[in-house]
Parts: sequence; structure tokens; C-alpha cells
Amino acid sequence: MTVELEGCVDSIVFRNEENGYTVFELATKGSAEVLTCVGSFSYISEGEYYKLVCGENQHNVYGKQYKVLSYTSIEPEDAEAMERYLGSGAVKGVGKALAARIVKQFGDDTFRVIEEEPERLADIKGISERMARSISENFYDKREMRNAMMFLQKYGISSTLSVKIYKQYGAGLYQVLRTNPYRLAEEIKGVGFKTADDIAMRGELRINPEFRIRAGMLYILNENIGMGHTYLPENEFKTQMLNTIGASEEDYNNVLDGLKIERKIICTPEGHCYLAPYYYMELAVARMLLDLDIKHRVDERKLLAALEKQEKDLGVELDDIQRDAIKTAAENGVMVLTGGPGTGKTTTIKAIIGYFEARGMDILLAAPTGRAAKRMKETTGRDAFTIHRMLQMKGDVEDNGDSFGQKSNFERNENNPLEADVIIIDEMSMVDIALMNALLKATAQGTRLIMVGDVDQLPPVGAGNVLKDIIASNRFTVVCLTKIFRQAALSDIVVNAHKINKGQDIELNNQSKDFLYIRRDTANEIMGVVVALVRDKLPGYVKASPFDIQVLTPTRKGDLGVEKLNKVLQEYLNPPDPKKKEKVYGDFVFREGDKVMQIKNNYQLEWESRNAKGFLRDSGSGIFNGDCGVIKRINTFSEELEIVFDDDKLVYYPYSLLEDLELAYCITVHKSQGSEYPAVVLPLFNGPKPLFYRNLLYTAVTRAQKCVTIVGRSEIVSEMIRNERENQRYSGLKDHLLSM
Repeated sequence: MTVELEGCVDSIVFRNEENGYTVFELATKGSAEVLTCVGSFSYISEGEYYKLVCGENQHNVYGKQYKVLSYTSIEPEDAEAMERYLGSGAVKGVGKALAARIVKQFGDDTFRVIEEEPERLADIKGISERMARSISENFYDKREMRNAMMFLQKYGISSTLSVKIYKQYGAGLYQVLRTNPYRLAEEIKGVGFKTADDIAMRGELRINPEFRIRAGMLYILNENIGMGHTYLPENEFKTQMLNTIGASEEDYNNVLDGLKIERKIICTPEGHCYLAPYYYMELAVARMLLDLDIKHRVDERKLLAALEKQEKDLGVELDDIQRDAIKTAAENGVMVLTGGPGTGKTTTIKAIIGYFEARGMDILLAAPTGRAAKRMKETTGRDAFTIHRMLQMKGDVEDNGDSFGQKSNFERNENNPLEADVIIIDEMSMVDIALMNALLKATAQGTRLIMVGDVDQLPPVGAGNVLKDIIASNRFTVVCLTKIFRQAALSDIVVNAHKINKGQDIELNNQSKDFLYIRRDTANEIMGVVVALVRDKLPGYVKASPFDIQVLTPTRKGDLGVEKLNKVLQEYLNPPDPKKKEKVYGDFVFREGDKVMQIKNNYQLEWESRNAKGFLRDSGSGIFNGDCGVIKRINTFSEELEIVFDDDKLVYYPYSLLEDLELAYCITVHKSQGSEYPAVVLPLFNGPKPLFYRNLLYTAVTRAQKCVTIVGRSEIVSEMIRNERENQRYSGLKDHLLSM
């Protein structure tokens, strides 16, 4: 049985912006009764009027509800309804008191006056002419947005995406969607080809097929950038294009020629097809690196004396390779220091710092992530920054080299270079081509650049393979530390990491204190052990909280992927509690006390840190891919989460950005790069072979400081060690370096 209701949205109890599901209170027309309604709405706000067709439903907990089957938005027709709408806050600048005065003045004619004669609003006490115009404009924008959201719903577009589209095009969105919806994929961040293609198909629009092919080409190259490639070989690009988009070879060639002329796609003589920003970034990085590599003359006797002083100051005896590293740093404008765990990279860096400091040189230390920079600071005893912080990024910029060809702006650049004689970058394996480009732009001629990293770690999450390409080019001096020092040799984490890297089997006999193995043969058994380890067993063993112990997994999907493990771990580590507020977003629940991770660079998010007494200690902007934090508070009134990220950075995180946030009780091995944890738990079960390879296992193991625990099947460990085939990554920096 269905009933028809008509009334005003009195309050919104709950809304999921991703799918539009809404619980709201409806003040029915001609009655004081308020009814609870539930349904999916593309757009809804308090004060709006609707005609609803509903089915009655008795909820076990919440009582009687009305399930909305269909709805029609209607304009308030009388003074009372108009006052309720204006007083709801739907129109910016108008509250309940002002709404009452406006409606008292104009009665049933209120809406017409606001739209057609807004200057008359200035006759009301408290409203200036400027405010009158603002009220009229906001009233019109609200109506237009509502109409646009209703229109976009026909194309299956979510509420979140609808807002982005309306902000981009305003009233012009109708023309864009009817003529070339593929513009959305090029012009709006977060809209991909598939979304635009789905809109075109749903709308049964007659669109120039070249529009689709053009958008498809940019989509394919952009998707591959997301997988780490800076380019695609032309034959592979063509194959992906013809298979994915279904274009003919003739149409493919014609559209590609057009994009080449526009300089949106660059195809090199070697047959490498780039999105233009990535071609120019690689070219610029190669040129700037070679320009920096100036040779410096060093007095051998003074160098020897300096080395002896460093040994005395540090209380160590440097081996021959470490001594060579310091000499290389002194003589070269660009050098690479690489080596596995326990080979003395930290000691070597400290000695290099000491050498340059003794000569009165200014040194800057940086790393790609907050955790890596913090660790660099702790091990060297000097200030260290994230690369983004060192470059002083602006808060109003887009992400690095995205699909729209924009690059991040930093205060430090070629016109305002870093003031340093020496720049040392740790965890270089994580630096992608876009960040390297920004760093080198800000590095003045004559500055020494020392890059430190483990080339056998996973490549960066972003596009490119900078460290590996630099080493493979043989254009720069590389020092590789190989000796495992005595103290490190006592750690089975270090010993096994080196065995894994060499393709040698490791002992899983539980004779070790820091490298443990628990055999389990089903996904459910593995999951149970993981929970017990993180919650009960390991915190006391490594003297850390459960939140400091990190579960790493090769996959996002599947029985032991990030998504499923996070839900299970959340249930046991931070279960529902009446005292803890929650925010549902898509398939996830964010709860006060949850461990979370940022999954996209956001240069605009502002943060602050305060001391124990609450005084402001520091502030800035930018939260980056891989940054982790804890939700301290959910503010349902301001619709934001208060999250404390690494280094005590407090961020007021709006609901509108929740698509960039996920739970972090479990993360992929890729996301763990640059971080170290007191203990790592690694569940290993069946999964796609391309994701279970040697470098991934090596990276996971080297993230642990005190203890690694592998849970699962030992056969998987052996298979990963034998599988040395990394996923191929197309990057052209090496070729550019060799061609110059």
C-alpha cells in the first residue's frame, strides 16, 4: 500500500553523498506532525518542498518510517512555506529572523521579488543593496543547482560528481552533456572516460565519434600513468586503444595526429607515446641533473684528515666503501648512495653531513614522506623535512602533472631556489618524476645533490622510476654499500631481507626472535591470527600500541585484501561505541578513534600543530598520499572530521573529501614505502601472481624495526622469492640521460 505525502524537509538525519541515500524528517503540509522518511535523492536540502509517493515501513529500532518510491520537487506556494524555506539556511545569508522579516514585507510575492526585483529587499531593515543582490544571486544559484542535480540524475551521476560538474559549467552543463560529455573527462578532475562514456550511452546522444576516441586516448595514457608508466610504447598504446575503445585504425591515426598537433600527446622517434607534461618533465629532469653534476677538486690530505675526524666524532670505524662515499660526495655535484638494510647508510650520511658542516656549508635534509623525514631527523640529529615542505608548496594548486597538464606550484622554484650548498634526499626510490622535476627546479647551480635509497625497494607510487633510471644510465657516480655490519647481522630481519633480495630461501622455523612464521591454510584462519597478533600478542612483545603495529598485504581486493581486512580489524580494534560518532561513506564507516590514510595528494588541506599547552607551534598546508592519522572527533554540525596526522598535524577534514581517505589498519605494501613500524604482520595466501613477487616481499620485510610475522602458507613465501619478475614500468628518464 502506498501513500502520498506533501511537505517540507524539516531536518536531514543522515545522508550518504556517494549514493544519495537519505534519512530525513518531513513536516507535512497542514499538520504539526513530523514523519521519518528514507530514500535515495540526487539532491536534497532542508527547507525544500516535495510531493512524495511512499510505502509504509515499521523499523525494528526506529519505528514507523516512510520509504520514498518516487518524488517531485515543488516550489513553496504560500508565505508560510516560503518563510520556512528561507529560514532553513538554504539561501546563504538568510536566517530565520531575516526570513520572517522578508516574508512579512512581501507575503506570497516573496520569491518573485527576490528573483525579479531584488533591489526591493533593501527596504527591509538590516539589508543593504549589496546584500540584497547577494541574496538574489544565492537564491537563483540554489534553484539552478537543484534543477541541475535533478537533470544529472537521469544520467546516473552521483551527487558528489554532480556538484563538481555544476561548479565547472554552471548553466552551461546542459549544452556540454548534450553535445560532448567527453569534455568532462578532460576538464574535471575525478571524472574518467568510463563515466563520460556511460553518460553518452545513457543519453543516447548523437556525438561526433572523434570526441569519444580523443577522450579514450587521453584516458588510456592517464590510466597507465596511474600504474606508474610515464609513456606507452606506440604498438601497446594502439592495441589498448583499439581493444578498449573499439575505434578503427584509420580513426585512431587521424585523432592521434590531431592530438600531436595540439601537443597534448608527444610520440618520440623511438615510438614512446606520452601525455605531454610527462615527456617535458622527463626531459627537464635529465637536463637539470646533468647540469648539476659539476666536478669539485678536493685536497686528498685534507680529505683524509676530515675522514679521521668523522670517525672520532661518530665513534665508528668507516669501511673503505663508506670512505669512498664521502670522497664521492665531496668531488661530485650529483651522487647516489644505495644499499640494503644494515649496510651503514645512516652512518655514512652522518659522516657526509659532518664533513660538509665542518666546511661551513649549509645542508638541507629531506625525504618524500613525513614518516621518512621524521626518521631521518631522529637518526641524524638534524632537522629534516618532507620534500613538499622544503619546497614550500602553495595551498591553491592541483596535483602533480595530472591529466589536465597542470603541475604543482611551489614557492621554491627556478626563480626562488633553495638556499643550500648540499641537499640530501633519503628514500629516493619513492620519488616520482613530477616531484623530482619540482625538486630540481628549486636546486640552484653549484648545489650538491646527494640521493640516498635502496634501489631494490618497490618503485614510487607515482609515475616514473627515477632512482633506478639514474643508476642504470651510468651518467652519475653511484656508491653501493654491501657490507652488513655486525650489529645488523644479529637481526634476522636484516639477514632474511638480504637473502630474499638475492633470491635465496629463508628459514621459517621460528628459531628467531624477530622473524616469526605462523602456518595457516585458510583465509579465515589467517584473518583470526592477524587480529590476535595485532590486538593481543605483539603490543607487549615489541612494547608498542596495537595502532603502531602495521598489517601489510599485497592486494586491495580478495579475502585478505586491504578492504576486507580493514573492516575486520576495525571491528576488533575500534568497535562501535555509543560514545563514538560515526560517518558512513560508501561501503565504509569512519569512526572516532579510527586509524586512517590519505590516498591522494591534497595541496590545499590546511593543518596546524600545537604544543602541550595548546599554543600554536606550526601550521601549513598539504596532506599527501600515504600520510596516516587518527580520527579524534567527528563534527556532524560542521560536517568534518578532526584528524591528527603524522607529526601531530591537526586537519579539519570536510566530508566532501572523504573519497580521498580510507582505513589504515591494513595497507598495501606499496603504501608502506618510506615508513617503518615497530612490528609488521604480513598475511600471505593465494593471489594474482603479478602481485606476489620478490621485491614486494623484500619491501614488506624491511618496513619492520623489531619484528616481522608472516601468517599463511610458506609455499607462497618461496614462490615470491623465486618470482623476480617485477611488473614492467615504462619510463624514459634513462633514455633522455643517455641521449644528452
